[in-house]
Amino acid sequence: MKKQIILFGPPGVGKGTQAQILTGDLGIPQISTGDLLRAAVRQQSPLGVEAKGYMDGGKLVPDALVVAMIEERLQQSDAQDGFLLDGFPRTVAQAQALSAMLEAHGRGIEAVVALEVNDETVVHRLSGRLSCPACGASFHRSNHPPKVDGVCNQCGGALIVRSDDQEETIRHRLEAYHGQTAPVLDFYAHQGLVTQIAGDAPISDVTVRILEALN
Repeated sequence: MKKQIILFGPPGVGKGTQAQILTGDLGIPQISTGDLLRAAVRQQSPLGVEAKGYMDGGKLVPDALVVAMIEERLQQSDAQDGFLLDGFPRTVAQAQALSAMLEAHGRGIEAVVALEVNDETVVHRLSGRLSCPACGASFHRSNHPPKVDGVCNQCGGALIVRSDDQEETIRHRLEAYHGQTAPVLDFYAHQGLVTQIAGDAPISDVTVRILEALN
């Protein structure tokens, strides 16, 4: 069973849901660069302090710094048997830097799983999401509607559509995803590592297909 994995997929494909299931089934940690950055900044680690300087200045955190954070995370005991990278790498330069770092530790990516749905499905999924700013509950206009239109079931607060769930924003995010990710998938495809899996099936079916691919 391959356990050094990258999970790709556009926003709204169900990547986070599958990552949680897979890390439980495989006994490996999910490593999200966003989570790593926030944790490092919160803990004021040397890497976190350096990253915060870039973030406070409105600049992107350099690839080398992100890879150094991943390197530090992979040295922890729970990552010795494998890891699931979620949201990284996003560019070929990042993929090359990641490969060099892993190789230095005698490790390497064993599988790249790309979850795929068409753009209109993503737009439908994300633009239908409703959030409660008061208690954090979430709903969906068609898949999980509130009992009373526009009102949170849990606290009675007014539901909103978050700014990043507006259709125009979603389409911009998809455009960026396709532009950045296609070359990265090509990079790994040349190494024979990529498996593409339809993400519009029921959650359990998608999980089964991923596990079959990892075997």
